[in-house]
Amino acid sequence: MARKGENIYKRKDGRWEARYIKSRKENGRILYGSVYGKTYTEVKQKVIVLKAKYLYSPQHTQDCYIGTLENWLNFWMRNNVKKKVKETTYSNYKRVIQKHILPELGSIPLKKLQKKELENFLYTLQKKELVAGSINNVFILLRNSLEAAKQQGYLSENISEQIVLPKKKQKEVQILSLHQQKKLELHAFQEKSCSPIILSLYSGMRIGEISGLKWEDVDFQNELIHVRRTVSRIVNEEPNGAKTKLIEGTPKSSNSLRDIPLAPNLKKYLQNKYHPSLIYVISNTNKLVEPRTISNQFKKKVAAAGIPEINFHVLRHTFATRCMENGIDVASLSRILGHQSTKMTLDIYTGSLLETRRKAMHELDKLFQI
Repeated sequence: MARKGENIYKRKDGRWEARYIKSRKENGRILYGSVYGKTYTEVKQKVIVLKAKYLYSPQHTQDCYIGTLENWLNFWMRNNVKKKVKETTYSNYKRVIQKHILPELGSIPLKKLQKKELENFLYTLQKKELVAGSINNVFILLRNSLEAAKQQGYLSENISEQIVLPKKKQKEVQILSLHQQKKLELHAFQEKSCSPIILSLYSGMRIGEISGLKWEDVDFQNELIHVRRTVSRIVNEEPNGAKTKLIEGTPKSSNSLRDIPLAPNLKKYLQNKYHPSLIYVISNTNKLVEPRTISNQFKKKVAAAGIPEINFHVLRHTFATRCMENGIDVASLSRILGHQSTKMTLDIYTGSLLETRRKAMHELDKLFQI
């Protein structure tokens, strides 16, 4: 019997089989492919990768807009989006389309898509317990694709504009307490090479930026760290290639290309780790350490330190919070973090400064005389 909503079956020989749309003929007829495995999870993982590859592989493009929403998304991503965004952004869009949009709406003819179906789609996303921000990101991607169809004359109106999205709620960021930070640092200082934990806690760099940081980016003389690249792992679209691939590119926005002041203690720490034969800051070889490896090693350090499970990005949040607790102005912090605006910085971090707010109220209370 197939799993509900999926074309995955358990065969009589005990193996699992998953079918997926491999391509389409010019007349629109679907050509299916199959993958096999010993377990449901194995074929599920295989088919996700294959769907991503074949969904955006070169196929028939003529009159795609008269077909399904899947046909249109295929055409729009390949012929419009891919030319305008970074490879990492393109890969993230594909993941969102594959995971959320196609299972619910992909088979519906583009020109017959109705408001009721979009309302049901929004309800489905909410049932998945996605936060409002994630739901908005999924829906805005769909809305942009329908707007492009309208602008290109394939639709008379963009019905997604009639859908009211849930209001975003700013989630309070998770940070390490000072005690937890010191416990984690003790384990990080035991690393022979430069620790990504120490770099993040005292520079606020993102995991991909740390992965791609080279010694040539560390300017000891002028006491600056030049953030010039980031490393990401994305789905590989080459049919005969590996499932994923590493790419090394520029940071996520122009604001992320930045110079971070190198404070004395961090400078001394980096100088002690420096060796002229090395290329990457956090590697003892001439090969970079990818973000996935950094994340896995980080989880082990967190467990060894007796800290509840957290992700690596918490270190960046901790850095920013420590800066604000010690009186660094928001404009400077925003530049260090590579944010697009000071408002973004304030929106993210002011909620986490409870102890600072308590101190402020205590100081103000000294003026209160009965």
